[in-house]
Amino acid sequence: MGGREMKNLAVQLFLGRWFMVFSSFIVMSMAGSGYLFGIYSNNIKEVLGYDQTSLNLISFFKEVGAVGVFSGIIGDLLPPWLVLLIGAMVNFAGYFAIWLAVTQRICRPKLWHMCIYIFLGGNMESLANASSLVTAVKNFPGGRGIIVGLLKGFMGLSGAILTQLYLAVYGNDSVSLILLIAWLPTAICVLLAPTCRIIKVVEEQKKDFNIFLYFLYTSLVLVGFLTVIIILERSVSFSRAAYRGSAAVVLLLLCLPLAIVLKEEINLWKSKRESLDNADSYHLITTIEEPMEQSAIESTPPLEAVSPLTTPISRWTQMLKAPNRGEDYTILQALLSFDMLILFVATFCGIGGALTVIDNMGQIGLSLGYPSSSQDILLSLVSIWSFLGRVAAGFVSEIFVSKYKMPRPLMLTMILLLSCMGHLLIAFGIPGSLYVSSVITGFCFGAEWTLILAIISELFGLKYYSSLLNFVSLASPLGMYVLNVIVVGHLYDNEARKQLVKSGFRRAHGESLECSGAQCFKLSFMIVSSLILLGSLLSFILVLRTRKFYRRDIYRKFREEGIRDETEEIREARGG
Repeated sequence: MGGREMKNLAVQLFLGRWFMVFSSFIVMSMAGSGYLFGIYSNNIKEVLGYDQTSLNLISFFKEVGAVGVFSGIIGDLLPPWLVLLIGAMVNFAGYFAIWLAVTQRICRPKLWHMCIYIFLGGNMESLANASSLVTAVKNFPGGRGIIVGLLKGFMGLSGAILTQLYLAVYGNDSVSLILLIAWLPTAICVLLAPTCRIIKVVEEQKKDFNIFLYFLYTSLVLVGFLTVIIILERSVSFSRAAYRGSAAVVLLLLCLPLAIVLKEEINLWKSKRESLDNADSYHLITTIEEPMEQSAIESTPPLEAVSPLTTPISRWTQMLKAPNRGEDYTILQALLSFDMLILFVATFCGIGGALTVIDNMGQIGLSLGYPSSSQDILLSLVSIWSFLGRVAAGFVSEIFVSKYKMPRPLMLTMILLLSCMGHLLIAFGIPGSLYVSSVITGFCFGAEWTLILAIISELFGLKYYSSLLNFVSLASPLGMYVLNVIVVGHLYDNEARKQLVKSGFRRAHGESLECSGAQCFKLSFMIVSSLILLGSLLSFILVLRTRKFYRRDIYRKFREEGIRDETEEIREARGG
């Protein structure tokens, strides 16, 4: 192999779609730092003297940033690599300012200052979605459930990954975790931003599915190792060297999919060379294109059949008239759709409820008498099972949609019902049940995100996917604000004040409110469970509305477009 061929192979590797998938895995595994809020939230509460309602307000702004009100629009207007660089900058600015505040290196900030800081840092998640996730879905439109599941899975797993890295670098110092969150994801995004781009190729669904299975197997090895390490850390006292060793293994397993990428990109490079040299192969592809182009022409209505729009009212009527499900909706058409309203409310209830548990995990554990050392374990369990929920929902729902034509919203309905069980376990405070609740909550939280994002892309098309994804995601912080700040935070503080009055002590100025016992969260999580039940009923309405749509081949047009694009690429490469 000559020097020129080696150079072409290196370009194929670095700019290929499989390496883009691998870099997306790495980016997403660093982008879920918001899930670690429960570890360092007590530091913010104690150092700055906040009550639970104030802390939950900061958490709310974190989720607003994670949605990123403008991230979707930015993702539709700017190239993906630039969107990722913007995410890196705001991540560092936000979390570095929080670290300065908690370590008291700057004057004590006001509450609204902290809200702005964490809002900026939270935008990293939404901008990673708008760049890496949206780009990957457009590169693999025929397997969007799988790709969304894997990428959101790695984002959910980032909590456990970052926890291991911070223990190795800084030891058991939760304040230093904030500093790690500030610089590490920023460095990763800057390094991998050039690989984030749209790549139009022909999808081979069976082959691609097998490759994604290999990615799944490697990720499950990583999950298994993290689970064992978490159990060992709870049972045995780890030294700094042991933490560093476990972190090294985590990094090695995180890079394991690169071996699959190298193999596939080399195969693609060889295949491309053969197609350019083999005239018979070229002739075969062109013969496939002609009937498709002819069928497309036949299916296009003649211009004379389209009635002209003569009045402003008729123009607006045409603009607002929704196309068939699966076609590219405009943003306005999608926002006015009843399907979108159902997804928004389901996200409000389901994701909002799960985030309420995750962000209060530390306070829930303390109120139920769990040791403070269990907080890292509980949040790592949420992170790991969130990963499993995301990939399981992606692969299983894709199989059921493709083979059995089962509506994807049906699985969303079942997951929402399951999540009610996890919330009720917290409400009744059964001894030891918080570990079970963290597993259920993590699994359902991950599965809900995968299913909701895949459903959006299927019902409303991919043209404005970034904007629509972020619009529905806006229901997440809204739900969390209502459930976490207004319901949970308010009821927790009320119960804490009652206990303070009964004890006869007075709360000193700046001292945080603490509540003890199962009653601290009982009423609030019964309310949360009721709202999630409402979300599941609405989701079932969407099942009934979309059952005819899912009975057909919803990915056919993407396969046809891919064949036409590859044929044109080969023609251009051969000079005509």
